[in-house]
Amino acid sequence: MSFLAEYWWILVALLILFTGLVTVNQGTIAVITLFGKYRRVLRPGLNFKIPLVEQVFKTVSIQNRSVELEFQAVTLDQANVYFKSMLLYSVINQEEETIKNVAFKFISEKDLMQALIRTVEGSIRGFVATKKQAEILLLRREIVEFVKEQIDQSLESWGYHLQDLQINDITFDQLIMESMSKVVASNNLKAAAENEGQALLITKTKAAEAEGNAIKISANAEKEAARLRGQGVALFREEVAKGMSQAAEQMKQANLDTNVILFSMWTEAIKNFAEVGKGNIIFLDGSPEGMENNMRQIMAMMKMKEAAR
Repeated sequence: MSFLAEYWWILVALLILFTGLVTVNQGTIAVITLFGKYRRVLRPGLNFKIPLVEQVFKTVSIQNRSVELEFQAVTLDQANVYFKSMLLYSVINQEEETIKNVAFKFISEKDLMQALIRTVEGSIRGFVATKKQAEILLLRREIVEFVKEQIDQSLESWGYHLQDLQINDITFDQLIMESMSKVVASNNLKAAAENEGQALLITKTKAAEAEGNAIKISANAEKEAARLRGQGVALFREEVAKGMSQAAEQMKQANLDTNVILFSMWTEAIKNFAEVGKGNIIFLDGSPEGMENNMRQIMAMMKMKEAAR
């Protein structure tokens, strides 16, 4: 009988001993209370607590946690803005005081999440209320920085830290979205028209420059050609004059009348008219009196040129 009683006590002792063993999973920390009062924390691994006296009050996760938020805000110009965002947070560190805050600040995890979500939403709403609808889409980074600055102090008092806030989507009421699309479309059309006008202006400017350069080159070429033609005519006349002077001198030495030269020039001119003319009619007086009159006129012109010299 005594043997059975001894065996029973050993079994009870072993049972009590095993109930004192506590396994804490990696990434978590167990909070121990003694008669309802905070006692200590247990780190990951196999731990021992006093059976029947110490209790595991709460297991605190030190891993990163995330929550998705969807809420509405109103801008300074009374436009409704709809946000979809993702909140990433975690326990600040594994120190005992931090774990104690996390374990006892809120009654349950649900209360923590409600406070956290409402705090973030309130900060974003407060920021959006100071901005106009047209500014919101360009202020994602500013919104995140403002929220972090506003709620970091509160979260730290709870034992948590806001690691990241990502605003995934920002939308407006359907009418506002349609008006924004129209504004973007009109701005694109305006920019396209301006680009087209600038391209047309450049094209016309380049065409005008090209035409001006072509006219300038043509004018310079015509000027050079006229100059060369003038030089040719001058040289021709100079050679003709030299030839006539030599012929006149030779005729004087031979005691011949130099008027024969004038008569020859006149007949050569008539011949040239007939050969080169393109159907034009020239009336000439072929009578002796007409020829004599022409000779007198030619001689008078020659005397006027000699007097001018």
